[in-house]
Amino acid sequence: MAQSLDRLRESPSQTAGPYVHIGLTPNVCGISGVYATDLGSIMVNDKTKGERIGVKIRVLDGTGTPLKDALIEIWQADADGLYNSPTEMRGAADPNFFGWGRCPTDMETGVCAFETIKPGRVPFRDGRLMAPHITLWIVARGINLGLHTRLYFSDEENANGEDPILARIEHRIRVPTLIAERQGGTYVFDVHLQGENETVFFDS
Repeated sequence: MAQSLDRLRESPSQTAGPYVHIGLTPNVCGISGVYATDLGSIMVNDKTKGERIGVKIRVLDGTGTPLKDALIEIWQADADGLYNSPTEMRGAADPNFFGWGRCPTDMETGVCAFETIKPGRVPFRDGRLMAPHITLWIVARGINLGLHTRLYFSDEENANGEDPILARIEHRIRVPTLIAERQGGTYVFDVHLQGENETVFFDS
């Protein structure tokens, strides 16, 4: 006779806010003494290899209004296309590049900003090179599960045209939702949660 699994019922889902910033970025919230600096707030130092860039991201709801309580984490390769991860088997990543960052959106403007480097190209599982990109994970009030997407670079047209992930997007009109526009040394990227310009999101 099959065992009853009533005692293993799934826990109900919960949204991430409104207290996500207190737990993950206490210094931003004015809570000092937990960490000297919030984890993920610094990605580079003066010895990091590669082109220094800024990345400014807004998260917009279906009406085009910026979310002022979102939190974004980014994960990317170093300038040589290597990840700062124990699972990286292709070589040693730049020890002066953290490869991961975390930032809440500003309560006034709804923008979060990262100081990082432009990543190198990383091979897809079949060996083809992907275009330089940054992976984003987004949480906020009303989002039950963190959203995953990617940021590609507008000045990497040739590499973007060869990217195996971008090539899988059936509706080509949606590809621009993953492209950040360069403005000087900064890339500007809007994440649309809903609406006509809804960003392409990935399962993982």
